[in-house]
Amino acid sequence: MNFTTWLKGYFSNRGKALSLYRSGMKKAKQRDYAGAIADYSSAIHASKIPNDVKAMAIYNRALVYSAMDEHVKAAEDLATVLKMPGLPSNIRTHAQQRHEWIRRRDEMKADRAEQRKDR
Repeated sequence: MNFTTWLKGYFSNRGKALSLYRSGMKKAKQRDYAGAIADYSSAIHASKIPNDVKAMAIYNRALVYSAMDEHVKAAEDLATVLKMPGLPSNIRTHAQQRHEWIRRRDEMKADRAEQRKDR
């Protein structure tokens, strides 16, 4: 890939969104969760973002929310991904699995709270 091709790709809508997405991934790995959420959110709201990039950004933002124990926000993002049409099956499968994990986790927390109440 020559520099001109790279430059055009970088400034395309997909390129801008992917750049924000990658920045969010880097920040998440560094546990800069606020920065990661900001980058993922910017990618999600970029104009004319391709659906697959948007889905990946929403999914990864859900993972960051989950890491921050903000499971309601994580579940909302995952539900958004699951409603998106035409997604690759791997993105949909991962979102379903994570959504189910959060649901089961919330149920277990509620059960433990009930058990403590009954004591």
